[in-house]
Amino acid sequence: MKIFKYPFYIIWRFWFLCWVILTIVPIFPVLIIVTSSEKLYPYFFKIARAWANTILFVMGFKIDLVETQVLEKEKSFMFCPNHTSMIDIMVMLSVTKNPFVFVGKKELSKIPIFGFFYKRSCILVDRGDAKSRKAVFDEARRRLSNGLDVCIFPEGLVPEDESIILSEFKNGAFRLAIEHQIPIVPMTFYDCKKRLSYTFFSGSPGKLRVKIHEFIETEGLVLNDSNSLKKQTFDIIYNELSTDLKKQEIHT
Repeated sequence: MKIFKYPFYIIWRFWFLCWVILTIVPIFPVLIIVTSSEKLYPYFFKIARAWANTILFVMGFKIDLVETQVLEKEKSFMFCPNHTSMIDIMVMLSVTKNPFVFVGKKELSKIPIFGFFYKRSCILVDRGDAKSRKAVFDEARRRLSNGLDVCIFPEGLVPEDESIILSEFKNGAFRLAIEHQIPIVPMTFYDCKKRLSYTFFSGSPGKLRVKIHEFIETEGLVLNDSNSLKKQTFDIIYNELSTDLKKQEIHT
């Protein structure tokens, strides 16, 4: 029966890519302006949120958000969601009103049109280059010092093996959070992998459940505490995903 779904999957992926790219074209001049200066970044962020919500809507996705603690506008945060799919960026933009900057992989800058603005608005990292990793750390420090929040997917990359619940976390987010004494915000994206993973013949419209967990305070922590902070964050998200997976298995 799955063979009859193949045409749907092809149309589904094409529909997604068309909306990602073509929604940017009409506002291209505006985006050029709002990405020309860091002072204009809050305006870019509002446009990016509207773009993300549009993509999610036309793809038939509906976000179901649970917030165990509400974000304060006056504080800076380090957002740490799990990384599972092609729509993680859109989901992150949709559920977070505080202006933040992504630390993302350099490869996405090669996507036509989208990549142009991605490069101008995000902190790009080439994870195979030690100099690039250090430069990213310095740039993230600067952005945090200027009052912006930062979002880092601590797994670094989406695991190729989709059976992996959660990949090992990298250190960067936790060292930065301690250095700036800002809270870590663990976030669980439950359904993104099911809805639009990197496996071509997969996906469907539906609910996208997201949970913003209680923040992990870093006040008083030192850099030697970064590994325990990383483990604490990992355990929160891993346990949440594992519990949800077991619930789904029981109901199937």
